[in-house]
Amino acid sequence: QVQLVESGGGLVQAGGSLRLSCAASGRTFNSYAMAWFRQAPGKEREFVAAIGRYGTNTFYADSVKGRFTISRDNAINTVYLQMNSLKPEDTAVYYCAADKVFLPANYDYWGQGTQVTVSS
Repeated sequence: QVQLVESGGGLVQAGGSLRLSCAASGRTFNSYAMAWFRQAPGKEREFVAAIGRYGTNTFYADSVKGRFTISRDNAINTVYLQMNSLKPEDTAVYYCAADKVFLPANYDYWGQGTQVTVSS
């Protein structure tokens, strides 16, 4: 069982940066691949980025490639999403997710989300 708690969301102007964090409980954090998703108002949840168990593999949605960076620190059971050059269309609730498989069809564990709002 893994519990995930996101933090770091907030209000930022377009062109600005934010770093999201996701803290995971448990002793087996490096058994899980991690990912970030987001859901904007009135839209379905969409994939943002994923990272393998040891951080060597990453994958990004085209919409964030070159602007966002996913990373992890297994020593403190945390995954990050560094978001640069933010745009108003990045406004959404951001969720982290965990699964034992890299890029599965469905993730087993989800956090509660953190709101990111980008003003124009």
